[in-house]
Amino acid sequence: MRLQDNAGLYHALKENKSVVPVFIFDTTLLDKLEDKADRRVEFIHQSLTLIQKQLIELGSSLLVFHGNPIEIFKSLQPKAVYTNHDYEPYALSRDEQVKNILTKNGVESKTFKDHVIFEKEEVTKDDGKPYTVFTPYSRKWKAKLNAFYLKSYPTKKYFSSFKKTKSLPLPSLQQLGFEEINKPFPERTIKQSIVEQYDKKRNFPAIAGTTKLSVHLRFGTVSIRKLAQVAEKKNETWLNELIWRDFYHMILWHFPKVETQAFKPAYDQIKWRNNEQEFTMWCEGKTGYPIVDAGMRELNETGFMHNRVRMIVASFLTKHLLIDWRWGEAYFAKKLLDFDLAANNGGWQWAAGSGCDAAPYFRVFNPALQTEKFDAELKYIKHWVPELGTKEYQKPIVDHKLARERVLKVYKEALG
Repeated sequence: MRLQDNAGLYHALKENKSVVPVFIFDTTLLDKLEDKADRRVEFIHQSLTLIQKQLIELGSSLLVFHGNPIEIFKSLQPKAVYTNHDYEPYALSRDEQVKNILTKNGVESKTFKDHVIFEKEEVTKDDGKPYTVFTPYSRKWKAKLNAFYLKSYPTKKYFSSFKKTKSLPLPSLQQLGFEEINKPFPERTIKQSIVEQYDKKRNFPAIAGTTKLSVHLRFGTVSIRKLAQVAEKKNETWLNELIWRDFYHMILWHFPKVETQAFKPAYDQIKWRNNEQEFTMWCEGKTGYPIVDAGMRELNETGFMHNRVRMIVASFLTKHLLIDWRWGEAYFAKKLLDFDLAANNGGWQWAAGSGCDAAPYFRVFNPALQTEKFDAELKYIKHWVPELGTKEYQKPIVDHKLARERVLKVYKEALG
């Protein structure tokens, strides 16, 4: 969702004299959103408004639809359609159906890699099989990286190829069935000072130690190539985070079953407790474990949660409460501004021990020790849990020692 450094757009503009940028608010996806104040729709709407402003200055316009993409493409009559690759199962199915419609109508469709640095089979073992462990994958990824893969697409050079047309209307959020919240979103800027200190500060949720660019990466309002250019020069730890993102997209592509099943099949035998009352208390940030509650409240209030805290709350749900990782994954999918199926699924399966290259099942984060390490002065916790230390604060809903013994027993039984 940007005009700069966009692979599909670059090829469309370079190869054609009259290009119309199209965006479809896909009702198949939007109709599933229960919260009509879902800020991700507002983020998309704001991003489109910015693009529309840029296009109007060029004497062009966006063409925006609201409906089922399959039906919409049946009524469009383009000469060719250019898109960028998507890797999620629903998107792959939808895009295949659209391609079939276009092919039937004699319309050429072209699709390009833009969302990641390396995709699908680009980084594999020597025998061509996909990696399922991150460290060797990252080594091969770095060995393959060169200036060609980081080079930006000079779309601006061909902006004259946008079709000259009057400004076409964008549907309002209300017309789409959603509400405006009007809270600020994370900035699109790459803050060099944060990137430079990333390896030293990224684990401390009380300080601004992370870039908060994940929502922009998710919706393509920044270029992954631009971020990787900065990361390569400034901070290898930050670069590794971008490689994890490629890794999880590669895993989802090769093993689409992970969307609903454990990557390691044995983990589907675990007898989860799935206590609904405890799940609700976890969702609401009322577990009696301050670092867990702070994280959940931050998520509910802002749509963001610090990455270290994400690991702690995911471990707590799956290990302390023995609740199926899919419950937690689905809750994050509803709440996270930067929700990305590949990364969210990868993170949850890592925490539960069921994923590829996951934390071993007997690793159970101790919330108290995590607090001592990463929020010793309780600055982060007290911001989100102001009633800490008073009678109003929830007593722990589970004992750490007993929960640890219980989960080890249940996991051991399931895994033989």
